[in-house]
Amino acid sequence: MLAQTYAEARTRFLAAATAAAGRIESVLHSEVGREGEELAMDIVEFGPADATNAVLLVSGTHGVEGFCGSALQSQLLESFVHGGWRGAERLVVVHALNPHGFSWIRRVNEDNIDLNRNFIDWSAPVPINAGYDEIVELLVPPVWTAEEQERTTGALLERAMSLGMDQLQSDVSGGQYAHSTGVFYGGARPAWSNRVLQENVMPRLRSAERVRVIDLHTGLGENGVGELITSYRPESESFARANAAYGTVTSMYDGSSTSALLTGDWLHSLDMWLPEAEVIGCALEYGTVDPITVLQALRADAWLHAHGDPTAPAAADVRAQVRAAFIDDGPSWLGTVTARFDEVWAQALTW
Repeated sequence: MLAQTYAEARTRFLAAATAAAGRIESVLHSEVGREGEELAMDIVEFGPADATNAVLLVSGTHGVEGFCGSALQSQLLESFVHGGWRGAERLVVVHALNPHGFSWIRRVNEDNIDLNRNFIDWSAPVPINAGYDEIVELLVPPVWTAEEQERTTGALLERAMSLGMDQLQSDVSGGQYAHSTGVFYGGARPAWSNRVLQENVMPRLRSAERVRVIDLHTGLGENGVGELITSYRPESESFARANAAYGTVTSMYDGSSTSALLTGDWLHSLDMWLPEAEVIGCALEYGTVDPITVLQALRADAWLHAHGDPTAPAAADVRAQVRAAFIDDGPSWLGTVTARFDEVWAQALTW
């Protein structure tokens, strides 16, 4: 079953990691969660430190999506309990890359940052998204009445008809660095999760010659379908390696993916962080509902935290809307998602 809170998900994960004799490090967050609970990025290791091959499995890059990722991670670790991890690989499992968003049932972190827009070169000028600038007031208006929702949504749909849905998706979700209360905001500096990933996770993989990375996501594509998405160009050797490993992967560069081309996703940095290794990094993206429903949930959440009161009783309705956009609590969805994960996991361990 899918957990109902971050604390419940974390308790199950840590119990499974302990029972499987994993080596656990918990990097505590400076803030507490929505219910006053401790927040942490939990890192669990199995296998020899000097292994030739390594696998990294990550959940909760986009907080609320961690409910699915955490369940898949816990199920995997629970399968180790009777025999432990028997693979020759080094396995690193990161639970809740964004624990604050996980707890608050938000896609973004404590600073309204979308982590997959935060991994840019911060020594250079930030990217400019002129298309987003033109619709910033439509996306997150100062008021969120039914009338204002209808007006702004209608204007956004008119823009989609004029420019095309793909262009609107690119303008909205490609990443922006000028509007800190908006959607898909990349931040003004490296986020806490960015720093911890580089300082506490990547060093565990540097001795490996071959590394495979799976980052678990939800919210794009057809319900229950698990798409393997890469940030590799289709003509690159990395894209060819990913296809050889998994059979079919998509690229954000050629329109084959449900994802728009992103600025600042963390998988794109893997070759820089692990220059001595042959790396294959993929996001495993599970579909939930249609893109408009997802966007409406993100707009409501951004408005709530920019102009409303996220601690008020009425905020529960927005959190429920966000959860429903990224998590399908129906009984069959997790089974479908798990079956696809098992397939991808087996491929990841085929060297």
